[in-house]
Amino acid sequence: MDNTSEMEKKLSYSSVDDKDIFFLINTVRNGIKYKMFRDITKSSHFTINEWSKFLHLTERTFQRYKKEKKTFDSIHSEKILQIILLYKKGVEVFGDNKKFSIWLETNNLVLGNIKPKHLLDNTFGINIVNDELIRIEHGVLA
Repeated sequence: MDNTSEMEKKLSYSSVDDKDIFFLINTVRNGIKYKMFRDITKSSHFTINEWSKFLHLTERTFQRYKKEKKTFDSIHSEKILQIILLYKKGVEVFGDNKKFSIWLETNNLVLGNIKPKHLLDNTFGINIVNDELIRIEHGVLA
């Protein structure tokens, strides 16, 4: 069995975890196929329009990836995994998807009075949101 087939069997929303960093590195290097992207992002409740903004790809490009069963390049695959890891962290901190989704949609004074979701289009923003989640988790709210 080739490395990509093993990766596809192992990759799911619940398996995306920063404890297996070498698996994540390998996944990024091989890229994420569109079908796998849809499978692992279902639980995140982000729309294709939102993913389009996060990844700086048009919705038409997503349609083409789906139709042609394409694989995302490593830059996009990495960002997909970063956002899924962040989403899982947020659900863990807030206790469920709904509460975390509300937080993502609410202007946040600490984050420059913008919605955390609007920071997910680049690595710096993802890191800032993740840092804020860690502060919330540990009760440091300022």
